[in-house]
Amino acid sequence: MIKFFLIVNKQGQTRLSRYYERTEVQRRTLLESDIIRLCLSRSKDQCSFIEYKDFKLVYRQYASLFIVVGIDETENEMAVFELIHNFVEVLDKYFSRVSELDIMFNLDKVHIILDEMLLNGSAVETNKTRILAPLLVLDKVAES
Repeated sequence: MIKFFLIVNKQGQTRLSRYYERTEVQRRTLLESDIIRLCLSRSKDQCSFIEYKDFKLVYRQYASLFIVVGIDETENEMAVFELIHNFVEVLDKYFSRVSELDIMFNLDKVHIILDEMLLNGSAVETNKTRILAPLLVLDKVAES
């Protein structure tokens, strides 16, 4: 099961965070700072899977952004690694080459995409067209 999903920039600022199990705000802050420090300090040659406390971290770097997913021991690391890539491909398709600014100024749309892909910490959809369908409907409604 996926415990959390983070998007962080190289400066260590969290751009998106979604938790799939109840976590207090103070614990989230400490957890995010530890995870950010840990992921940013690794070189590109090192593995993208990290054992951390009672769970595993799977992360990928895209330009200046790191996407970090915390999972329990039952989840497949490679499947989550590919899920991260699929998420970025969906963002690229919707925003036409997504950037950090797209995420910052359209956070609600990024959350909709993430919600279409994950439900209660489990991957439920990977088809890009189906993931984007609700957003495209909202865009058409907004235009009219």
